[in-house]
Amino acid sequence: MKVLALNGSPRKGWNTATLLNKALEGAASKGAETELIHLYDLDYKGCTSCFACKLKGGKSYGRCAYRDELTPVLEQVEDCGALLLGSPIYLSTVTGEMKSCMERLIYPYLVYDLQRSTLFPKKLPVGFVYTLGANAERLKVLPIEQHIALNEGLVARILGHCESLVAIDTYQFDDYSKYVCFHDVEGKEKQRQEAFPIDCQKAFDLGARLAMMG
Repeated sequence: MKVLALNGSPRKGWNTATLLNKALEGAASKGAETELIHLYDLDYKGCTSCFACKLKGGKSYGRCAYRDELTPVLEQVEDCGALLLGSPIYLSTVTGEMKSCMERLIYPYLVYDLQRSTLFPKKLPVGFVYTLGANAERLKVLPIEQHIALNEGLVARILGHCESLVAIDTYQFDDYSKYVCFHDVEGKEKQRQEAFPIDCQKAFDLGARLAMMG
C-alpha cells in the first residue's frame, strides 16, 4: 500500500515539507510505501472550465481532460492507499499551487445531483497538513478555521475521509533580523523549540493512522 504526499509549499525543507516527511515516516512505520511530490516542481494549471469531465458519454467523463505535468499525479492519487496534502497558509488560504491541484483533483469526480454523489472509485483516507505564521491570538480574527472546514468537507465528500493537522506560529525566516516584521522573535524561537516537535509527532501519528486506514 502506498501513501502519497503532495507538498503545496514552494520550500522543500521548511515547515510544511518537514511535517509531510514526518507523516510519511509514520506511514512507513506501518509498512507503507511512501512518496513525496513537490507541486512547485511541476508545470500545470488549475481547472480551465472545459467541462469535459461532465460531458454525458464523453471520453473524459469523471476525469480531468487537461494534460500537463499534474496529470500523472492525479493518476497516482487514484492508485494510492492514502493521501497527504500539505500547504502553508497564504492570505488566509492554501497556496495557489495547492488550490489549482485541488480544483483538478476534486471537481472531475463531483456529480451535480441531490445525492451529493462522487465518481471517485473508492474511499480514500486523506490528511491535510497546514502551517501558518499566525499565533493563537491572531488566529481568532482570521478566517482560517472556515477555510479548513470547507476543504475538509470537499475532500471528505469526494474522496471519502479527511482530517487536518494545523501547525500555528511557525518559523517563517531563517534570520528574523533581516526582515521587516512585527513578530516576537523570542516567542517564535520558543515555539519552534517546544511546540513544533509536538506538531512533528502529531504528523507522524497522522501518517501512521492513515496507513492503517488505507
